[in-house]
Amino acid sequence: MKRLLPFLLLIPALFAQTPPLEELIAAARGGPSAPGLKDRIAKTLSARGGTAVWGQDYLFVADSPSAVTISIDREPAVPMAQIPGSTLWMLLTKMRTGVTHPYQYYAAGKPLGARGDAVGYNPDSYPKPGVPRGTVSEKRTIVSKIYDGMTSNYWVYAAPGVDPAAPAPLMVWQDGQGQVGEFSHSRLFTVTENLVSQKLLPPLVYVMIQPGQSPEGRAMRSIEYDTMSDRYARFLMEEVLPEVEKSYKLRPDGYSRAIGGESSGGICAFNVAWLMPDKFARVHSAVGSFTSIQWHPEEKLEGGNVYPFKVRKEPKRNIRVWMSDGSDDLENQFGSWPMQAIQMANSLKLREYDFHFRFGTAAHGGAQAALDLPESLAWLWRDYDPAKTTQDFRMDPAEKDKPFFRVTITSRDPW
Repeated sequence: MKRLLPFLLLIPALFAQTPPLEELIAAARGGPSAPGLKDRIAKTLSARGGTAVWGQDYLFVADSPSAVTISIDREPAVPMAQIPGSTLWMLLTKMRTGVTHPYQYYAAGKPLGARGDAVGYNPDSYPKPGVPRGTVSEKRTIVSKIYDGMTSNYWVYAAPGVDPAAPAPLMVWQDGQGQVGEFSHSRLFTVTENLVSQKLLPPLVYVMIQPGQSPEGRAMRSIEYDTMSDRYARFLMEEVLPEVEKSYKLRPDGYSRAIGGESSGGICAFNVAWLMPDKFARVHSAVGSFTSIQWHPEEKLEGGNVYPFKVRKEPKRNIRVWMSDGSDDLENQFGSWPMQAIQMANSLKLREYDFHFRFGTAAHGGAQAALDLPESLAWLWRDYDPAKTTQDFRMDPAEKDKPFFRVTITSRDPW
């Protein structure tokens, strides 16, 4: 047995798998002619490329029949190298972590695709040796009566330490299909497992819901997320969560429940908590669409653009809110995402809500939220006590001493 012991101790290392993103970065270090690089990009990212980040290594891959350059951090564009036998162009570079890096591809002197943001992930967004892993269900499908036959997919994730026989804290994620997988854009599972191991999060259950489709095949995302009514909240409470509770018992108190999302999913999360604070008292809203997407005055339906004023004038809700946005977020016929985010933050501050607002430079997307996720989840669930069912959420005294958010115009002449 003594002779076998060293070998047995080596088994975990022998069978440890290198994360695919790390493998891709390692292969890219061999340059565009590295054997199998094109196939590895297609398998790990997509056949048309994408971005991969591992530590300080950033890999950018664009698809174009003509030569591609890339501007990063608004610096002058530099050439990318073509991968032989393909229309893919790559650049591998080292940059700072802990920030987002805006980038833009160019081909034939014109922008190629939309501006993007690469995420310099923080340490807790990477898997760590010895940290227990959670479990995720197969895709499940529900047919809604509240939404007249809409079908919607969802997944259930249980963090390490969740006991199916004991009621667990809950967090619901909109656009949940984008959160599934160890290396989703936000790296939600990895972050959660690291924070649970550090006792910065309780062992909790995630319900990750994909926007539904009507029986006629109509996309229902905006109807579900941007409509200012209790319909989606009732869909969760009356249809989705009872199905989840066939597998896991859930805490019923709002103190033990959070809800999060990005863009329209971000306003959806706030709307659910605003209407049902006794059921969901913690909100994670990234690039929230607090705009007029589903404003229909002919139907006497308000738009999300009124929320900054509802927060100022309506009775205060007992909720805790993390918000984030970026200065390059959307401007279109429905409104101004960054301006509305600032309005929301100032309204929450005016009424002394327990809130945090992170305003970066990223465009519309999940880059800032992914960068912040270890911090934002720990902040949202800070001082959670499973022995309690309620808490009076109060503004941090440090926030009280800070001024309101103000705007400085940097993209135009000052006069």
